[in-house]
Amino acid sequence: MAYDPGNIFAKILRGEIPAHKVYEDDHVLAFLDIMPRAAGHALVIPKAPARNLLDVEAGDLAAVMAVAQRVAQAQMKVFTAEGITLTQHNEKAGGQEVFHLHVHVIPRHAGVELLPPLSHTEAPDVLAQQAAQLRAALMG
Repeated sequence: MAYDPGNIFAKILRGEIPAHKVYEDDHVLAFLDIMPRAAGHALVIPKAPARNLLDVEAGDLAAVMAVAQRVAQAQMKVFTAEGITLTQHNEKAGGQEVFHLHVHVIPRHAGVELLPPLSHTEAPDVLAQQAAQLRAALMG
């Protein structure tokens, strides 16, 4: 399957759709999921066009994972998380819904279940506050 430059994450990268950015460099963007499964649920994507794990360049994948680790460390502090869940889906049969490589980085607390996927849209002001807290933690 070919990469579709019209996907929502490509539009975010081009600035056509706003996002609550947490981290950005020349290769990677991390932003908050507007339909989080837990507070602070972030998505980490490569800036290079990559449909998923099956076609991403190794260097871009390494950059995504390095940023996912940094975001997870910040989430542990900001949300006093007790753990982190990483998920990454490939192709429709694998559960992928947006066909641009992305890693979900989700802060977790013992005994607290994740919200069902696509079940809750977070208020923009809450996302803005969480993004600001994560940015500060990543800088410090």
